[in-house]
Amino acid sequence: MEGAGVNLPSLPSMGAASKPSTQALTPVQANGESSAIIESLIDRRSLLPSGPYAQVSNAVLAANSRAAEADLRAAKLRAEARNSNWLPTLGPSVSLTSLGDVVTSLVVDAVLFDNGGKKAERDYAAADVEVAAVTLAQDTNQRVLQGLELYLAAEKARAQAQVNADAMAQMERYAYIMSERVKGGISSRVDLNIVQQKLNQMQSQMASDQEATTTAIAELSAMSANPVDGIRGTSSIGTELTAKPLTVLKAEAEASRAMAEARAARAGLLPSLTASASRSGGSTSTGLNLGGAGIGFGTGASLKALEEQQAAANARVGQVQEDANRSLRALEAELASLQRQEAQAQTLASQAAANYQVYAAQQREGTRSVPETVGLFETKVRAEREAAALKYDVARVALQIAAEKGVLVDGDKI
Repeated sequence: MEGAGVNLPSLPSMGAASKPSTQALTPVQANGESSAIIESLIDRRSLLPSGPYAQVSNAVLAANSRAAEADLRAAKLRAEARNSNWLPTLGPSVSLTSLGDVVTSLVVDAVLFDNGGKKAERDYAAADVEVAAVTLAQDTNQRVLQGLELYLAAEKARAQAQVNADAMAQMERYAYIMSERVKGGISSRVDLNIVQQKLNQMQSQMASDQEATTTAIAELSAMSANPVDGIRGTSSIGTELTAKPLTVLKAEAEASRAMAEARAARAGLLPSLTASASRSGGSTSTGLNLGGAGIGFGTGASLKALEEQQAAANARVGQVQEDANRSLRALEAELASLQRQEAQAQTLASQAAANYQVYAAQQREGTRSVPETVGLFETKVRAEREAAALKYDVARVALQIAAEKGVLVDGDKI
């Protein structure tokens, strides 16, 4: 068409059109309206303070494949397509006459009245975007939780191994004393075997803890983009959270989608009116078309079923809310129990250490035997291992509560 003097509008390149936005969650929908559900997701702030938890979170998010984000982009494109469904459609029509002639025409159809069917389709697409957005937030929070649980498992095993490592020198000292006493004929070999068995058990425990640490760090490294070997310690996070659980948000979005689907199905059962115009050759014809599924004996029951479908969608939101409340109450009760156990374990560990010091002094004075002292020393080590482990169990449950509320990741960073 060069030199024809026709100015065609420039079209965006395919690469620019297919490039995803830098921020997956945006509150403004394709229809120009703002989504309250997506706004609530964006406004959420992470409860992870700067420190080891934040480092682990950043590492696992940097390697996130974000499959749910691709689903969200697809839902947005579907909503954008549905947003123009009220416009007239233009397409060709090809027919074969009885005489064997092929007749082609260009047909334009415009919906005049459809009982809200087109609007219901747009509402369905918008709710579909909200469902995909909540799914993305859930996946992101769950990924961070998985990474943090692996990190806490490694730290817990490392802390327990350190308890045994600190006690190993004293146990080896008791084993040496018993071997010398057996050599001198003061003690029996049975007592030496008992002490040696306890030493072997402590060494085996420490080896198992070290293996558990290595395994957890290896798993965490596999899902991280940055090195996590050098991260150490824990952080305290709050548990007084007011954010609505993500499962409830998703149920609300799914209810909106189900109700929009029911409205679209209802519109399809009722009469609709469309206008059409076709041009074939040099002639143009126009007309009005009455459509719809038609009124039959089962139409009333079908309409009633669609009403019940909407009521069921609202009922499911209430059920999910109840389930979420039960889950949170159970986690909060478990957290309170673990915190109580942690305080008691610290007290018991202190008492066991004090008792052992008394027995150790008496053993040095010759009023207590080595096997008796070793038995109490073993009790002391066991109490210290329990106290060390409960600290990380408390942190794990606190993080699970935060993940349930969807506050492990900043919403505007998803």
